Amino acid sequence: MPIAVDIDVMLAKRKMSVGELADRVGITPANLAVLKNGRAKAVRFTTLTALCEVLECQPGDLLRWEPDGPGEGDGAAHDSGASVPAGSPPR
Repeated sequence: MPIAVDIDVMLAKRKMSVGELADRVGITPANLAVLKNGRAKAVRFTTLTALCEVLECQPGDLLRWEPDGPGEGDGAAHDSGASVPAGSPPR
């Protein structure tokens, strides 16, 4: 998956457990585990905001793009359903 989730890194830096983070953010430990382990298909901005508030960090401290193979990042539309015609300027 091209988006890597680094919640474990921030938990270690803050010396906080998964259970404590889940309680403070207001999500279930199971849903936090899905996000933390990179199995989530999406994350709500409200959840990302709460994570950043509790962990006192920026979204980029929790999420990063990581190419996973040839052709990744070649400008092709992915699961977003978006399509950009070849040669079109970025928006």
